[in-house]
Amino acid sequence: MHAQIAPIRIISMTLAFVTGGSRGLGLESARGLRAAGADVVLLASNRSRLEKAAEEIGARFKVLDFSNLEQSKTLLEEAVAEFGIPDTVILAHGVMSEKMSKTLKTNIEEWRRVLGINLDSVFLCLNILAPGMVERKSGRVVVYSACLGRMSGPGNAGGLAPYRISKAGVNALVRNLAHETGLGSRGFLIDAICPNHTRTDMGGENAPRSVAEGAETAIWLATREFDPAVDHTGLFWEDRAIIPW
Repeated sequence: MHAQIAPIRIISMTLAFVTGGSRGLGLESARGLRAAGADVVLLASNRSRLEKAAEEIGARFKVLDFSNLEQSKTLLEEAVAEFGIPDTVILAHGVMSEKMSKTLKTNIEEWRRVLGINLDSVFLCLNILAPGMVERKSGRVVVYSACLGRMSGPGNAGGLAPYRISKAGVNALVRNLAHETGLGSRGFLIDAICPNHTRTDMGGENAPRSVAEGAETAIWLATREFDPAVDHTGLFWEDRAIIPW
């Protein structure tokens, strides 16, 4: 069942960084944050697409390619110096592994390519962007993961090993950081989501869900009201529901 697209909650002007922001789920997430009143900075590797996307939604941008982690570290630090510590971060970048990338048939280059972009760069973003949010006791991070990374569901079915394992690592990283930062009690929230099979470049034009449906939960998590006495963070979400991973 597809998620019902809820009205966007208007928030006071905040600064949001969105990776993978030049297209697909990243751009749709950024569009939702702009509609809610956020000042958005798009981060992605393709300058021409970034310029077009930024002009389309009224955002700023910075070119950043996560295939080079050392350079990305410098550029993320420059982004904070240039734009400020973000209030919201949505990490929507990622790559799929080769179709035949089973564990015993994957070479080290493919393993490093997928794990580097899907997991190592997520750690890098958190390592650079989250400390200021935690120190300020105010910040939200939403990371696009995948249901293929679930160890309690389709994630343990084999195949696409680098992709599945990278996303399982993302889920573990999110949960670990949430516990390290007080599970929302100190003002810092972090969650992972599964957008499900969505019509993006990765998902293909025949995927059952629209980009708006895939991004809806990320936008909701980034803008929701949060009461640490009753609400939860550090979890894996799909269509606004907590799912086991």
